[in-house]
Amino acid sequence: MILRLAEWALLGSLLIRFMTGQWPWVLWQARDADVREKRARALLGVAPDADRDAIIDAHRRLITRVHPDRGGSNEAVHEANDARDMLLARLGPANRA
Repeated sequence: MILRLAEWALLGSLLIRFMTGQWPWVLWQARDADVREKRARALLGVAPDADRDAIIDAHRRLITRVHPDRGGSNEAVHEANDARDMLLARLGPANRA
């Protein structure tokens, strides 16, 4: 039974590799990264085509609302910072300066 399951998993993986050119786990990682990026964009309230300045401005607005000195929490600040950092990293080095 377990051997048969392993055979099916191997065949399925090879089929996905043949059809897409990538292993299934690589496709899942890319999908997870897309989900994280969508969450970050929703948290900051920026569009997918937002530039560096729009991301930084949205981050500043969010930080003013969730800062612990204004009744927010440290976790919310860390989430906002992580979202900003991830979106800026996605822009690439040309747009970071």
